[in-house]
Parts: sequence; C-alpha cells; structure tokens
Amino acid sequence: MNGPREDRPRVLGIDPGTKRTGLAISDPLGVTAQGLETFVAGRGIGLIDHLRNLIEQYGVRVVVVGMPLSMAGKAIEGTGRSRRLADRISGELGVEVEMRDERMTSLEGERILRQGGRIRDRGDVDRMAASLLLQSYLDERGS
Repeated sequence: MNGPREDRPRVLGIDPGTKRTGLAISDPLGVTAQGLETFVAGRGIGLIDHLRNLIEQYGVRVVVVGMPLSMAGKAIEGTGRSRRLADRISGELGVEVEMRDERMTSLEGERILRQGGRIRDRGDVDRMAASLLLQSYLDERGS
C-alpha cells in the first residue's frame, strides 16, 4: 500500500520572447508540464505582474527560464534579455530561478504541433516550447 500523496512545489516554465512569452506549469506531483495561455506583451498587464499572479495562483516555488543560445552554445541577442528577466523574477518575486538551454524547443514544439495539426496561432508554439522546456527540467529533476 502506498503512503499519502505528496504534492511537490509547483514549477513555472517560461519561454521568453520579445512579443509573446510561452508559459507552462508543473502538475501538483511535479511529473508533467502543462501549457498555460501564452502571454502577449502590450495587452494591459505587464509580464512581471502576470508572473506574480501565476506564482500566487499556483503556489510556484521555482521558475525555469529558457535561455536562447546559438547552435554552438554561445550567447546570442536573446540571452541577455532572458538573464535580465530571470534576475527580475528572482529579485521582485522572491522565487528560485533556474536558467535552462532552450535551443530547439520552439522548432520541436512547432514540429509536434504540425504533426498533430494543432497550430492555431504562434502562441500555440510558444506554449508548447515552454512545456517542452519545463518537461525536460522535471524529467531531469525526477531522475
């Protein structure tokens, strides 16, 4: 007989972009990543305030921020933007932040969605990229 179910602190995955930011949340057991609605800049609330709301709503303790790198693993234009976002989240929202290589998550997300015929808009790809990023973190953490 198994003991009582133990929920783990929730983890929020972020695939940052200049216009859209893909978001995903872990399930209560910390096993699977589930996409959240893609954040679109310029629609009222700012990204940090939106993240604050999600952190409070889901009881998030860890945020995983995707860090874009070149195929050679070198910093590119978006790398600094992701680092600054991670610093703001850590400083302003008081949660642990981990940076994670996000190379290929958008391409893989688009491939998966195209195979299933499930792309309605670019936000779908951003959400899938955030889910893949977070799922790889959860898989690594669970092993």
